[in-house]
Amino acid sequence: MTSLIDATTLFVRAVNNLKKGTINLHSPLEELVIRTCGKDLAYIDNRKDAKQIYGVDFWANYGADMLKKQGIQERLLYSQSQHFPDFLFKVKKQREQYIGGSLIELKDSKGGSIASFNSTIPTKYKSLEEIDVVNGDHLVSRIATIIDGKLALSRRYFQFERKCLYLIRTHKEGDKVKVSLIDGSFFETVPKEHLFYQMLMNVLREHLEKKKVEISQETLKKVKEAFSYITDQTIIAKSQPIEKASVKPRLRIMAEVHPEGNPHSNNYPKITEGSFNLILQSSPEVKELEKELSTQIPEIEVFSIFHKRNGEHRVFQFRKGTHLTQYLQSQ
Repeated sequence: MTSLIDATTLFVRAVNNLKKGTINLHSPLEELVIRTCGKDLAYIDNRKDAKQIYGVDFWANYGADMLKKQGIQERLLYSQSQHFPDFLFKVKKQREQYIGGSLIELKDSKGGSIASFNSTIPTKYKSLEEIDVVNGDHLVSRIATIIDGKLALSRRYFQFERKCLYLIRTHKEGDKVKVSLIDGSFFETVPKEHLFYQMLMNVLREHLEKKKVEISQETLKKVKEAFSYITDQTIIAKSQPIEKASVKPRLRIMAEVHPEGNPHSNNYPKITEGSFNLILQSSPEVKELEKELSTQIPEIEVFSIFHKRNGEHRVFQFRKGTHLTQYLQSQ
């Protein structure tokens, strides 16, 4: 269960904090993560609030002089970098293989829809190399390598595919609140490499229709084949030098979630109001995990939901009917 170590750690600790009442479903999402896993993180985007509001000093074990030598200027120590992702777990090694290191992106919404992904396409995995290109600089990797220390010396550290986790909340201000920690597989129903060129084809077709231009199916087939080579988000997101241009245009990748890709929508009625959920794609590893989590948290319910575009996912649900009511009403 090594690939799920970060997701399960966050879920179990968060449920325990919900039971204790130190957090509730209306608490800031960053508080939920920082209070449960603050010491296990290799990157916190909002280091200012982590220290000033939640009492977690990200740089507590590091001197200012050492950090300066590593390229971390004083103004960056306790600031909000507004980079992707919001959090990054520390990596571990098991039998010479990297494990852990998952990234967490937060999505908070007043309504029932998931807030748009404004910096990148939600996926199952991302490497640190890809994260740097998405951000347009190396700040996240610089910070993470300092925290991960010797484990970051290998080139594989930057190429290691890290699990993407998305902490989603809808109806954040009312009794209809739902919070879920979701494996990126729930959103990546089509490989991102296919999304890009199919998106370009859609844009081309709309332009042809608008301009009333007719192109033969044979030509469109050749264009589609050419576009199919445009698969690498790290290249797409780079600034592009254009001859004689005084600016370098850069495509910013954004995405909105289809209702069938929103586990808080009416398509998935088992995800109930007032619940905190861990949602993972079904696999032998997840089946094995069920026994462990049910032992650690006897109150959770475990059931399946069926993604119309991506098959069975297992849900571990801790809900208002067990212990959450008092915490929702006490706020």
